[in-house]
Amino acid sequence: MFRRKSIITVLAASMILSSGVVYAQTNGAPNAQSDTAFDNKVIKKINVENMYHTIKYLSAVPREAGTEGEVRGVEYIESQFKSLGLETKRIPFPIYDYKTNRELAKVDGVDLNGHAFSGSGSGNVTAEIVNVGKALAGTVPDNVAGKIALVERGDITFVEKVKNVVAKGAVGVLMYNSGPNGNNFGQANGEIPAVAITQEQGKALVDKLKNGPVTATLDVKIEKIEKTSYVVEAKLKPNKNKDTGQIVTIGAHHDSVHLGPGANDDASGVSAVLELARIFVNTPIDTEVRFLTFGSEERGMVGSSYYVVQLPKSDINRMVAHFQMDMIGGAEAGENHPLGGLIMYTIDGQKNLVTDLGASAGSRMYDVALPYGQLGRSDHQPFHDVGIPSALFIHSPVEPQYHQPTDTIEHISKEKLQQAASIVGASAYQIARPDTPALDRAHVAPATVNYDFENRPVD
Repeated sequence: MFRRKSIITVLAASMILSSGVVYAQTNGAPNAQSDTAFDNKVIKKINVENMYHTIKYLSAVPREAGTEGEVRGVEYIESQFKSLGLETKRIPFPIYDYKTNRELAKVDGVDLNGHAFSGSGSGNVTAEIVNVGKALAGTVPDNVAGKIALVERGDITFVEKVKNVVAKGAVGVLMYNSGPNGNNFGQANGEIPAVAITQEQGKALVDKLKNGPVTATLDVKIEKIEKTSYVVEAKLKPNKNKDTGQIVTIGAHHDSVHLGPGANDDASGVSAVLELARIFVNTPIDTEVRFLTFGSEERGMVGSSYYVVQLPKSDINRMVAHFQMDMIGGAEAGENHPLGGLIMYTIDGQKNLVTDLGASAGSRMYDVALPYGQLGRSDHQPFHDVGIPSALFIHSPVEPQYHQPTDTIEHISKEKLQQAASIVGASAYQIARPDTPALDRAHVAPATVNYDFENRPVD
């Protein structure tokens, strides 16, 4: 496993603010004892039984986006926020289901028995195939214009892959699996016909293209059905006399996969959001804290994307950090990695304020400076895309129950719930606590701790 080590900066208690940039007093090592005292204002109040109760309630019914199960979960989350006196809002947004009336993929007249993407565009196209690899941004060749893109699954979302080839003028997508598990996958936003095929079929086409042009026909007809999903937002505002004007956001997604109990994915994350909300309500702060749960993450971060798009520019400019928790309780996740495999993923694989704080908090509490890695696929993506320092906290690699009907409460570790909530809560409080000044975005005080990059696959 490739590892990259460097010295980073973390928040120290002895900060002062000068010319909009945060500095630390140069009096040696940071006051760890003082930081720990502030950590305890959060972590000693965490009640893991509250979290476990939340998971038990939410996982009793699947919470697929756009279903009554999601509404049941949203009503519970909303009621919990309101019981704390938080300014709470349910934000609806449209999502779409698709009924496939026709799905055909032929290559040189041979039917591949392909599977149309959910949300594939409708249409009948015949064109040459161009191999575009994984269709990562900046790698799609110009000669795909007017052609059908042959795409390998992996690394980025289905929606992003389709978007990248559409931007280069592709008229269709044939995507082959990255593993041997069939062709039942794929999500798109209706731009062009998109059909999934098996890994074996895809590799055979890659080889065939080496010998000359190959022509394919895609014939897809999709019926679009509108539904509603939700974001739940709860705002905790500081005293007006102690308000830095900045915002910290803490989030998780509340939806599950189809027919999935979703105990770990992601009732566990929601349980931590609710528990931290309960604690922060009774803890002094000088920074607005927003607690968020997103619907339709499993459809490609649709809820979080909608939330960020509808935010006023003034709110985005005030947001200094987003902490995302996804699958933080899996007893069998993480293999033999330290602290149960807890890791922080950023979109660009670079450190930021959130990872700095998380590594430092882990080091103080558990003598483990959390590693960081590079991964999208969760709701930290839209925040990163508008310039907000963001990271995903997750145990990696994921457990065998991932996206399975067996993702039930029996596979939840209370110890892991406690650890993840403690680290995220203490990290966020380092920004929100009243004795620290306002943070200029992405600047932290120069006290040192080592933490590593890990190229660790999540599944």
